[in-house]
Amino acid sequence: MISADEAEIDETFGNRLAARHDELEQLFMSLYDDRAALEELEEAMAQAYAERPADLKELDAKREADPEWYKRGTMFGMTMYTDLFAGSLRKLANRIPYLQEQDLTYLHLMPLLKMPHPQNDGGYAVEDFTTVDPTLGTNHDLANLTKKLRAAGISLCLDFVMNHTASTHEWAMKAKAGDPEYQDYYFCYDDRTIPDQYERTVPQVFPNTAPGNFTWNEEMRKWVLTSFYPFQWDLNYRNPKVLVAMLSNALNLANLGVEVLRIDAVPYIWKELGTSCRNLPQVHTIVRMLRIALECVCPAVVLKGEVVMAPKELAAYFGTPEHPECHMLYNVSIMVNLWSALANGDTRLLKAQLDALNALPENCWFVNYLRCHDDIGWGLDEPKEWELGIDPQRHKEFLYHFYEGSVPGSWSMGELYNYDPVSRDARSCGTTASLCGIEKAIYTHDRSSYVRGVERDLLMHRTMAFLRGFPMLNCGDEIGQLNGWDYKDDPDKADDSRNLHRSKFNWRNAEKRDTPGTLQHELWEGMKGLREMRDDPAFAPDAWVTTWDAHNDHVLAVVRQVEGETLLGLFNFTMDGQTAYLDSNAGVNLPWKVDLTPYEAKIIRCGE
Repeated sequence: MISADEAEIDETFGNRLAARHDELEQLFMSLYDDRAALEELEEAMAQAYAERPADLKELDAKREADPEWYKRGTMFGMTMYTDLFAGSLRKLANRIPYLQEQDLTYLHLMPLLKMPHPQNDGGYAVEDFTTVDPTLGTNHDLANLTKKLRAAGISLCLDFVMNHTASTHEWAMKAKAGDPEYQDYYFCYDDRTIPDQYERTVPQVFPNTAPGNFTWNEEMRKWVLTSFYPFQWDLNYRNPKVLVAMLSNALNLANLGVEVLRIDAVPYIWKELGTSCRNLPQVHTIVRMLRIALECVCPAVVLKGEVVMAPKELAAYFGTPEHPECHMLYNVSIMVNLWSALANGDTRLLKAQLDALNALPENCWFVNYLRCHDDIGWGLDEPKEWELGIDPQRHKEFLYHFYEGSVPGSWSMGELYNYDPVSRDARSCGTTASLCGIEKAIYTHDRSSYVRGVERDLLMHRTMAFLRGFPMLNCGDEIGQLNGWDYKDDPDKADDSRNLHRSKFNWRNAEKRDTPGTLQHELWEGMKGLREMRDDPAFAPDAWVTTWDAHNDHVLAVVRQVEGETLLGLFNFTMDGQTAYLDSNAGVNLPWKVDLTPYEAKIIRCGE
């Protein structure tokens, strides 16, 4: 006989599932037509709910009553590597006061599940989705950290790598040993016939460092699909066992206290011959099923998608208000356009991209950032560039050479990543401070250039934080961390220039954050200003946000309005003084003329 409490728990899960069961069944059967596998998924969901800790169930109830909690203006995030910041999960827990000093509400830790060493693509080659990597701690350490973070008002985000596993994952090892059941967890072929058909239509992710989409495995004597690196085997979601296992892994992370799951490379997860294997309809079916599973088991948990695609592709990943998918996405396109505007002082592309994003439905929400663990890929809106009289290829080459520091007049110090001499494509690496000119100014002992570098750094952060969505800092940006060139001395890291901005956190420099006159103090106070700026009614989830014509292409103008209150943001992307000329209308009354100093971000509360 079950107790009254157990009956109540069963009823809670049962009611949630009952409300969604018909849709879950329809979606699952549309892909697999396998009722037994559907029952396995529902059993896994029920088991995960039964195992969910009581304090997390309390959080579920709180979040169900406040479903837009992640859209509040007070949301303020940071991303970091556990080992680079603190060494281990246990030591990171002791550093929570440092995070609280910054009023963080969101912490994204880079992948920390069991991974092979050294080849793990920064943790994105997962060897075991159920276990923390021993170099970082244990599952107990992770659960303890999430509990302490919750007490501090901080939600933990972890990556959920859906597209692939490490080639050393248990499933892959069984496939290599010849087990046909586990070979069907991947895409394995005896010869090049089908791989060659895929190669005709599927773009390469890393044409320079990992050309092609297939890798020959000698142990298995088969070709295996590896969209990213040879040691990352793409999962076969045509197999329902893969979906059930991966959704179970996601629920396990949620039960360890993870509140945000960043689903990695989500556009890639469904493969279809004759297509690009990107953004296929089945991807959305799978993401919707993941959302349903979370809503039934752990509704406190939200999904953040990594979708590096054009704005027109993004709305689909949010689903609809009736059938939602991701709660929020990385704002990759705005990150790229911010850096483009800073290099050439031209805000037209940035404004056009903001207009495209602001035109998306209200359920579309973004995490805004300048730098993260990854490179800057120069995926700009080429049709818009042509319309503005900009040659896309020449512009791209200018940008990556500018941030490499090889263009005359460049202030930046960075490096190229994945340069392709055939397509002349490349990406850019470096920390925010170094890309903004602070490192070069320090190296050359140029005081005026140093001042300009700090102004650029703060301008970029203030612009990013003013936009629709919520801001996320890259750990170290709050103290002006510079490039870590010593990565070249480590043979395990030297061939990946992204390690330039993946250096150990400089705690000695962090201690200077309270010392006036230091770089660390100036940037620390600047980030404090971001949080104070966002503690305003104009940053409510339902605020109307739009760009405005400043009649000056060097200045970005953004208006925020809620309940008749209007906040105007003006951002000068040049090292010269500029003037913005602003038209008003019946609903928005703005000053007609505003002067801006070099790289100034000016926030003005406007009268009705």
